Amino acid sequence: MNAHKIGYAAHQSGFSVGTVRYYEREGLLNSAYRSDAGYRLYNDADIERLKFIRKAKSLGFTLEDIAELLRLQEGGGSQTQVRERVRERLADLDHKILHLTFIREALATLEHKCAGCGPISDCAIIDGVKSLSLPES
Repeated sequence: MNAHKIGYAAHQSGFSVGTVRYYEREGLLNSAYRSDAGYRLYNDADIERLKFIRKAKSLGFTLEDIAELLRLQEGGGSQTQVRERVRERLADLDHKILHLTFIREALATLEHKCAGCGPISDCAIIDGVKSLSLPES
């Protein structure tokens, strides 16, 4: 077994040492083996797990989602269960994209109405924000 100190594991996975400790406390990472001197030691599989967590986070999965994906992977879950997690994530992203598109269009409209000069009391952006109707989040 290759045993690596936490700094190496953190560097290889792209996380900070504190984040690696946090993931261990939260159960996303198995408790590290301890050397006689008390150093946390991680094997290559632990580092690969951290890399998986990093990549799943970059896809927008929550830590709860990632924990579930790891449980499914270890516990013989089905592809159907994994696919359902992805579908949930896609639905969440679609909702966020719609919301962000609304925000962008609203800001572009407000910016277009602004003369860019004059007293603040006549500011089209301030008045527009006050009268803006927001969609349900």
